Amino acid sequence: MGGAAALTVVKLGGSQAFSAHLNDWLDAVALGAGRMVVVPGGGPFAEAVRVAQPTMGFDDRTAHCMALLAMEQYGCALAGRGPPFAMAESAAAIRRALCAGGVPVWAPSRMTLRARDVPWSWDVTSDSLAAWLAGVLGAKVLLLVKPIDTPRGPVRAADLAARGIVDPAFPRFLGASGAQAYIAGPTEHAAVAAALRAGAIAGARIDLD
Repeated sequence: MGGAAALTVVKLGGSQAFSAHLNDWLDAVALGAGRMVVVPGGGPFAEAVRVAQPTMGFDDRTAHCMALLAMEQYGCALAGRGPPFAMAESAAAIRRALCAGGVPVWAPSRMTLRARDVPWSWDVTSDSLAAWLAGVLGAKVLLLVKPIDTPRGPVRAADLAARGIVDPAFPRFLGASGAQAYIAGPTEHAAVAAALRAGAIAGARIDLD
């Protein structure tokens, strides 16, 4: 558990796009309006890019741009639910939405394509980008919602990367972010909602060492 009164970045995995739990997760996140930022995964939209790249032959920079747009497509769908969710493409727009009591859904293309410390690689997915954004915003907490059973105790970021649960670059980006990360499974929305009501965050802690 960790304090959620501070700014929290929630990476809502693309695996939830067609899940029966999606609306439950959005309801849970809405409880933290004014202090929660959603980073959308790529989901089926990014998978289409992965499938197309070897057939069409475009380079990794193009794939990187397309994958960011895939995240934005998923984000548009999430924000389409309406208030308190709203798309935001810059740190300033995110902060304005938070100050207005909303839940900004990050559109990553504008910020990420200008970032020299984010490589054009499939080794950097929405997991690492969520950690990177947490660092940019000074968020204290990062919550990853992933299609796994929630671990019973703390887990190491390197172990998650080795198992393919997070991308290979995630441990490095998490270490640079200064945020404390947690991971929750797809059915943990009720626990997260209860924790938010109590001023905390649910999920298994992700440690760097």
